[in-house]
Amino acid sequence: MTDVTVTVDDAHLRSIATVARELAAHGMTVDRVLSAAGCIIGSLPTAAAASALRSVPGVASIDSQIAASVPGPDSDVQ
Repeated sequence: MTDVTVTVDDAHLRSIATVARELAAHGMTVDRVLSAAGCIIGSLPTAAAASALRSVPGVASIDSQIAASVPGPDSDVQ
C-alpha cells in the first residue's frame, strides 16, 4: 500500500466529502478527511493507481506521504 495525501482545490472545498467518495470509488482507501486543511489522507494499492485519481474533479495534487523516524535512545546515533 502507498500512503498518499490528496489536496483539494479551492473550488471544491465545500464539497470535500463528495471528492472523498469519488476517490474511494476510484480505488483509494480514505482514512481521514481534513476539511479545514483541504486534504484527504489515505492509501492506494500501488503508486501507479494515483494516475486514476487525477481525473477526479477537485483534485489539486496527490503526494506520497514521507515517513520519518528518530533513532531510539539506545542507538549509536544521537
